[in-house]
Amino acid sequence: MAPLFDLGGRVVVVTGGLGQLGRQFSAALVAHGARVAVIDRTRGDDPSLGGLLPASDQNRLLLLAADVTSRPSLEAALREIEARWETPFGLVNNAALDSPPDAPVSENGRYEDYPESSFERIMDVNVKGVHLCCQVFGGAMAKAGRGSIVNVGSVYGVVSPDQALYDYRRQKGEEFFKPVAYSVSKSALYNLTRYLAAYWGRSQVRVNIVTFAGVFNEQHPDFLERYLLKVPLGRMADESDYNGTIVYLMSDASRYMTGSNVVIDGGFTAM
Repeated sequence: MAPLFDLGGRVVVVTGGLGQLGRQFSAALVAHGARVAVIDRTRGDDPSLGGLLPASDQNRLLLLAADVTSRPSLEAALREIEARWETPFGLVNNAALDSPPDAPVSENGRYEDYPESSFERIMDVNVKGVHLCCQVFGGAMAKAGRGSIVNVGSVYGVVSPDQALYDYRRQKGEEFFKPVAYSVSKSALYNLTRYLAAYWGRSQVRVNIVTFAGVFNEQHPDFLERYLLKVPLGRMADESDYNGTIVYLMSDASRYMTGSNVVIDGGFTAM
């Protein structure tokens, strides 16, 4: 009997696979036996994924460049994956955009003045990009009659950002508010997940979403102090804390699970 979490050569696509979490997900999937196609805006040139993947496992990694907002680009990536290996079993929709803390004032200012172009850019990647990846890769999985899709959500798709977390910036004279588009885009994924779980159920393609909280990345001490008051576990996530959930949802351990939201947030949404 195969180990419960053994991915046994399954082909998994990870979008945004060269980012902070994408590299972690990809390395964890490979470590559990998967063959992983890493998709990012530019083709990576480091098969070790920043030292996460030993040389002995790098033959089970395929680095591809593709634009998640372009169906032809994704279709070309699928052809390359199938030529190298086979039709994917899994898809992790990890690619996403947010306005960084050092974005122009127009992006991080008052809601009333939030630029239309910024809204469209984030929705294009975070919603349309996930939709297109599901159409292309999920559609191929449905034809094959098996598979698992994981959409990466956020606590800010479940609850509104607490603007008080950023009081320290306004106290210094900045006009700063966590922008609207990221929250709106992530909330859209919850019903996309439910829709596809129902739509592809008879094709044995499972579709679930994970709700993750903030990941430590040298954030400003004043922000950390306020943020950690909202987290029962008293810390931000380490970048490897979510790996087990991704492996679980790609494995037979979750074979009767679809249309679900898995919350791993240190208790952030429990308060």
